[in-house]
Amino acid sequence: MTKTILITGGGRGIGAATARLAAQQGYAVGVNYRHNAEAARRVVEDIQQAGGRAISIQADVSLESDTKRLFNQVEQSLGSITALVNNAGLLEQQARVDELDAARIQRVFATNVIGSFLCAGEAVRRMSTRYGGQGGSIVNVSSRAAVLGSAGEYVDYAASKGAVDTLTTGLAREVAAERIRVNGVRPGLIETDIHALGGEPGRVARLAAGVPLGRGGTPEEVARAIMWLLSDEAAFVTGAILDVSGGR
Repeated sequence: MTKTILITGGGRGIGAATARLAAQQGYAVGVNYRHNAEAARRVVEDIQQAGGRAISIQADVSLESDTKRLFNQVEQSLGSITALVNNAGLLEQQARVDELDAARIQRVFATNVIGSFLCAGEAVRRMSTRYGGQGGSIVNVSSRAAVLGSAGEYVDYAASKGAVDTLTTGLAREVAAERIRVNGVRPGLIETDIHALGGEPGRVARLAAGVPLGRGGTPEEVARAIMWLLSDEAAFVTGAILDVSGGR
């Protein structure tokens, strides 16, 4: 059976690492991006040059119309979606809560929360036996920030990831009888460019000493956890949230 995976925010960081690993494991890969077409194109080219199948699709997952189009395009090009990685995420400049305005909070929650809900809903409508589907698996990418709070940096981002954790728990129970497993990963300090977006490119180096394993993680290490949760090896795992954080 053809395995098709959609990875939102798949052009960079954890998403890109997951796309490449999924292709190595035999998936046809839909690489979603919002702005950076060039980064997504490079991921697709890497997969194709290695003999895999992949396409890139522009879509803003916070918009319902874009999300529907995204899923339709992936299925038309690659076949029925059997796996979704809800990875697209937005983080803004470090700031205290008393420095935030409504517009920023809405931007963060639109992508991180509404986007995750919309994509999960589209996936369920395609995978669920309730709608004639054959089942599937969803992994939501959260963050250890959801537990730690990110005080003085981005509590809004942390709160949005707390909502993603709740989505994981609730949706897993909602669709378990419909042959869909839903799990999450909570990356800790990972060496990606998200820290530069928050205004501190060297954040991992600054905080690495506080990680029990003594270093930041790599996108590939998170990707391996995601792909395990999607795999048949995790067939009895649903509603779980796996910390990939070096112990922090």
